[in-house]
Amino acid sequence: MKADLRAAGVRDLGRQGPPRASDRASLRRSNLGLVLRLLRDAGPRPRTQIADETGLPKATITNLVAELVEHGLVREGEAERHGSVGRPGRTVEIDGRTICGIGVEINVDYLSLIAFDLRSDVIAERHTPLDARGSEPDAVLDRMAEAIGETCDALRARGVHPVAVTIAAPGVIGMDTGVVSYASNIGWRDVAVVDGLRTRLGPKAPPLRLENDAKLGAIAEYLVAATSDIHDLIYVTGETGVGGGIISDGRLLRGSAGFAGEIGHMPLDPGGQPCACGRQGCWETMVGLAALLRLAAAPDDPVHDTTVDLEHRLAELRRRADAGDPATRAALDRIADGLALGLALLADVLNPRAIVLGGYFAHFGDHLVDRVRGELSARVMAHEAGRCEVMLSTLGFSAAARGGAYMALDSVYQDPSGVSAVSGV
Repeated sequence: MKADLRAAGVRDLGRQGPPRASDRASLRRSNLGLVLRLLRDAGPRPRTQIADETGLPKATITNLVAELVEHGLVREGEAERHGSVGRPGRTVEIDGRTICGIGVEINVDYLSLIAFDLRSDVIAERHTPLDARGSEPDAVLDRMAEAIGETCDALRARGVHPVAVTIAAPGVIGMDTGVVSYASNIGWRDVAVVDGLRTRLGPKAPPLRLENDAKLGAIAEYLVAATSDIHDLIYVTGETGVGGGIISDGRLLRGSAGFAGEIGHMPLDPGGQPCACGRQGCWETMVGLAALLRLAAAPDDPVHDTTVDLEHRLAELRRRADAGDPATRAALDRIADGLALGLALLADVLNPRAIVLGGYFAHFGDHLVDRVRGELSARVMAHEAGRCEVMLSTLGFSAAARGGAYMALDSVYQDPSGVSAVSGV
């Protein structure tokens, strides 16, 4: 029986978990994935240590490592001596420089793409301003297909094979159907994203998957937080809408129908501002990007111009806040109070170890976080806010695309034996 690998840092964010070991072949695939995830999460180590931590025989580990080396997924590292006698053993470490996963995020104001190799090194990245709300879905899919196709061609020319692409989209999505059912902030309803991209990209397209942007952002943030032994968190992203992703005991919480995390439409301000969803007073009307812009600047102010890259507009607001502009500072105080109201409800219900603020919340973090922490402590029922720590994302607006790239590589970590069939390795 395998050991409990939590102490070694091993995590499993697979959508359906590792393959079930129903026969010898599937058992081998499962063990290959176990070894690969151990090396990913716990770092290079000698074969003897891998055997100790997995509970597998040393001879089995030797054979598994040899197969992973053959697939180009691991390589021999530095020699490491244990004890004062005997030959030093070589460590085994992640390689995988000839394969990659791609994450693509479509948001109201931009299109973001990032590609990681198996070592989590960024090997391609692009960020393009895009008025998704003002464009037809077909036009947006054209732009996405162009970005994916150009990136895949460039990577293949370098000998790197994309194993999968994960699309991060806002709103309610169907993972199995690849359809954005409803995304109010970009005006999409029943848009067949995966089929549309597959048609545009043709037979050379890697496998395509669709996932909610905030859930992918939560995965990316968890991979950062897990290094501090945090395995229960809520990721709250502030963009035009407000989305959430929930990690519970190291796994993404989806809910019975996959809609867990739709926090932006909690009705916290009855009779408040109209929401893109058709209701009034949703949380995102209080703390979303549109609320910040409305509170901080007049309608004809350049920061409302969606043809200008969002990060440039936020940089201007940041400059005003740092300079002590009264309207900007007052707007940020209102946002902080609204944030604390919603976060306190989430903390009472879910009792997370951490709440990670992403998107524009992190951009203005030092203007928001102290006030949010104070209000949260005053509102949460549990003593000391249930030990919940409010943290700022370090990933900026790349979190969803990063989570998509990690998820695109997940199939390799679940079943490394399939890499040769996908990439030709």
